[in-house]
Amino acid sequence: MSDSSKSVDAARGKPAPATPLSARRRALVIGASEGMGAVLSRKLAGEGYTVALVARQKDKLNALCAEMNAGGERLALAYPHDVTKYKEVPALLRRIVADMGGLDVVVFLAGVNHPPGGMDKYNFENDRQMVETNLIGAMAWLTPVAEMFQNAKTGQIVGIGSVAGDRGRVGNPGYNTSKGGLHVYLEALRNRLTRHGVNVLTVKPGFVKTEMLKAAVGPTPFAIPAEKAADDIYKAMRRRRQTVYTPFFWSYIMFVIRHIPSFIFRRMSF
Repeated sequence: MSDSSKSVDAARGKPAPATPLSARRRALVIGASEGMGAVLSRKLAGEGYTVALVARQKDKLNALCAEMNAGGERLALAYPHDVTKYKEVPALLRRIVADMGGLDVVVFLAGVNHPPGGMDKYNFENDRQMVETNLIGAMAWLTPVAEMFQNAKTGQIVGIGSVAGDRGRVGNPGYNTSKGGLHVYLEALRNRLTRHGVNVLTVKPGFVKTEMLKAAVGPTPFAIPAEKAADDIYKAMRRRRQTVYTPFFWSYIMFVIRHIPSFIFRRMSF
């Protein structure tokens, strides 16, 4: 049995069933082992969720799961998985649903950023990896989740995009494409699922102080801690928003950027 088809040792067993006096909701966080994924997982557990943790880095996933369960209550279950292993998704999703007794929220945060190394550099392999992880990985997970939630007439999908996906900038075309494609995919899911009572939230962070920030091209103004981003995401989830920027002022910045005429925008260097 592969690692992705079973829970790691630190998270064996099922969470305690919800009762009228202990009604814990159930969340699946994909890309949970570090950065915003780890912080948001802790946040959800603190807000009354039992959380299924999915990530590629098994050791970090084990450590996070053990930390979240250290108080004696089983708040987290861990499932090591690489989101580019698309064929593993259906069986793993069924296992998670069975272990958790259902799902209320699914959050897709898994992502990679491989800048080309300069405006005169091109790297198809890096571009391929970003699209396969950031976009196709999301589609592999969220397509069956969307079908499941549509049939149930309830649920919430949260996809973590980026301000980088709002326009085709010169610094990292592959990353822009992967996040822009994710935005369109989430919008399409939203347009399908809203009529079935399912909320789809697109989150567009600016610069967040995580390991991925080290791969950013150029300056990184207004960078915020992952805790601030997680708080903004959770507030948007509770309000069942459709799109949210974090921090909020990026909505104004990107409004301006989206409306710069192309003949000017193509001469800019960011």
